[in-house]
Amino acid sequence: MVKAVVGEESRLQLAEDRLSQSSLPSQIGLVIGKLSSTLDRGFVFDLVPTPQNDAGEPACSILEPAKDNRKKGSKPKSQTSDSSSSLVIDKDWVAEHARQVSRMMVGGIKVVGIYVWASEAAFKNSTMVLCQTVKGVAEAASFSEDEVDERLLFHICYSPRRWSCRNCTLSSNITSSSLWPCDFKMGRVLTSLQTFKCLYNFDLRLPIYEEKGSKSQTLSNVLHNGISVYAKELRSAKAMIDGNLVVNDDTCTTDGLHEVELLLPFMKDMYIEAYSQKDVIGIVNFTGSVCSFSFLNTKEPISQAVADIKDDIIRSLQSRLDIICDEADEDLGQTEDGIVEASKDSSLEKPVSQLVLHSLRKNCNLSLPRRVFAPWLAGTFISDYIQTSETLEVLKDHCVELMSMEAPNDASTILEPEEEALEVITQSFWDVVVPYTPSTNSSQNKSREITSTESTQKKSIYSTNVNFIAAVFFLLLSVLVGYMLVETID
Repeated sequence: MVKAVVGEESRLQLAEDRLSQSSLPSQIGLVIGKLSSTLDRGFVFDLVPTPQNDAGEPACSILEPAKDNRKKGSKPKSQTSDSSSSLVIDKDWVAEHARQVSRMMVGGIKVVGIYVWASEAAFKNSTMVLCQTVKGVAEAASFSEDEVDERLLFHICYSPRRWSCRNCTLSSNITSSSLWPCDFKMGRVLTSLQTFKCLYNFDLRLPIYEEKGSKSQTLSNVLHNGISVYAKELRSAKAMIDGNLVVNDDTCTTDGLHEVELLLPFMKDMYIEAYSQKDVIGIVNFTGSVCSFSFLNTKEPISQAVADIKDDIIRSLQSRLDIICDEADEDLGQTEDGIVEASKDSSLEKPVSQLVLHSLRKNCNLSLPRRVFAPWLAGTFISDYIQTSETLEVLKDHCVELMSMEAPNDASTILEPEEEALEVITQSFWDVVVPYTPSTNSSQNKSREITSTESTQKKSIYSTNVNFIAAVFFLLLSVLVGYMLVETID
């Protein structure tokens, strides 16, 4: 359990000044930092306010009791301390904000809780809704399974002005009793962070199984399951830092950028193994390079940096797939509202991630977003994902909308270590199992490319016929020559 929390003084003081000058009666937002189970301490890097929802309303507001005897010249709401006031929080919107911000975090930096700017009375009257909000944020921006099951709740009180921190234990039955007081102080946190970087190459071959019963396998299902299985193997991998094998829990004593290399044991060729299984009808080939950064406190062991790198790689793969699936859901929603012209191949009407693979008679390619990095605080980075059809303006927009920071103006400060997008290629066995006549439908989705294998089959058959005819011809020629030689000798 986290017993003490240290916050970056420069950032938290800036947040307090911003709130006090805004005259807002209340505000809610996310706490960005790190919870260390090995040190039983938490580190807070920054506070990110939750933006207004789609209706233009704040995510948090004060519910004041109805009173008719308000006197003129009374203090503004930001200074009132009515004992009956409470907080109204859009919990779903705060959770959605946490989900999107967590995608932008790198290794060792996460959404570790929420903060609220409110009076003492409003805070005390709203502990239950605050606990529910903390739980919603934890579910939307979850940690890996072996990490801590707690989050932080910060209260910045404006009357009187003070900070307080509470530890919220996550459970299925969360109540106000789940809150525990936690020691809190401000200090210098960001300047003591150490930087680790890893460029990890992977090549996954995931089997497409024959349909059993009513269960259908879509491309997104296969990738989700494959990433989950691969995550277990990746977490057991050995690591080298700056060329040295990590074998103990020593701390890192050198400054500068540390290069991390992950070492996975030699495995069976999953591609050949999958082809040998009777119920497998195809292969999904998922390949590419993932760049990961991790930031470590000087008191943490270097094994924590390795764990953060592994977790960041897994979350990065999952985030890219989630982005594709989110866009697919939006496209399906738009399709349902309109009229779709019928075609012979109904799979062409679906986003590529929603294709049912066991019935797909064509190969398809899918490019996942690539990861880019923008400078954040004191040498740290945040990341975002750019589709092949998008530009860096997407990153700049997300910095402003989600992180409430200034967009990076100098493009040279944005890192693009992933030169190519991650590739997903499905290879179907239909061209071997059944004869196939390609459809005349020529509509194509801008994010997928479907190619027929009919021409390959024709070339193969033609080549076989030519070779057979040539062999027969040479056989007859040799018999004829032999017969003529025998006649000459006689």
